[in-house]
Amino acid sequence: MSAPNRSNTNPAPFLLMGIPDLEDFHVWISIPFCVTYILALLGNTLVLLAVGLDRSLHEPMYCFIAMLALIDLIFSTAIVPKMLAVFWLDSREIGFEACFIQMFFIHTFTSVESGVLLAMSLDRYVAICHPLRYSTIVSNPRAVQAGLLSVARGVAVMIPLLWLLASLPYCGGRVIPHSYCEHMAVVGLACGDTAPSHRYSLGMATLLVGTDSAFIAFSYGTILRAVLRLPSHTARLKALGTCGSHVFVILVFYIGGLLSMYLQMFTRSLAPHVQVLLADSYLTVPPMLNPLVYGIKVKQIQEGIRKLLGQLAGGPRSSQAA
Repeated sequence: MSAPNRSNTNPAPFLLMGIPDLEDFHVWISIPFCVTYILALLGNTLVLLAVGLDRSLHEPMYCFIAMLALIDLIFSTAIVPKMLAVFWLDSREIGFEACFIQMFFIHTFTSVESGVLLAMSLDRYVAICHPLRYSTIVSNPRAVQAGLLSVARGVAVMIPLLWLLASLPYCGGRVIPHSYCEHMAVVGLACGDTAPSHRYSLGMATLLVGTDSAFIAFSYGTILRAVLRLPSHTARLKALGTCGSHVFVILVFYIGGLLSMYLQMFTRSLAPHVQVLLADSYLTVPPMLNPLVYGIKVKQIQEGIRKLLGQLAGGPRSSQAA
């Protein structure tokens, strides 16, 4: 991503402000973010290990859940450590290239997570509406292919945006009024024509979110109609319980993302620290909630985690007895 102008030949680093107007409270604000990060690391690691080590969970639905856990780990690690360094150590400096790399991971894996959630909704659609054909339509290799396609889509969308942003001249201030390299906050520092990047980012975000959410809404609308026609009350509750956790995760992801994006683009009256806190929460809270939701709602995942914890707790005793 080399810049075509002289101002970016030797680009100076950016400085992250943290939470504007709340710098004196950074240490206290950091506590909930630190707790959510630790819970996200523990919860998503347990989900990954449970799915990976328990052969009974080697099915497409649990493969998608494992993908979601991996995405959440990447999300959290791309953002929270640097955020905590700003809050605790006043380590505000971030290199020019490092800033765009962080932005790449954030927005790429936002797109990837949207693709995985779409694949999960289609998986549940086939499982409930076409159960006899499920094993022929959905398989582990196809689930992996869906995950790889989501990654390819995210990378393909982000490369042009990064090129547009990195080619802009940043000849003004270097202070980013945010706790991470948020796209709109970085663009605000450019002194060139930012209209192309604005149009591209808004257009692609609206297209991806609109397309994915439309297919997801269609899938779960069809699922709901099929579930309500089931003769057995127990079967209806089981199907709704399985899909309920998925719907909760989807609503948190899309509603939080849309609020964060459009409030920063179009709401000038909203206080800067409210915008930043909303954006920070959107990227840090869902990675903590997702493993909790699946650990509680999906019985097989819950049993896999319990079995894994039992093996870890029994490992030292077994080795001592041997």
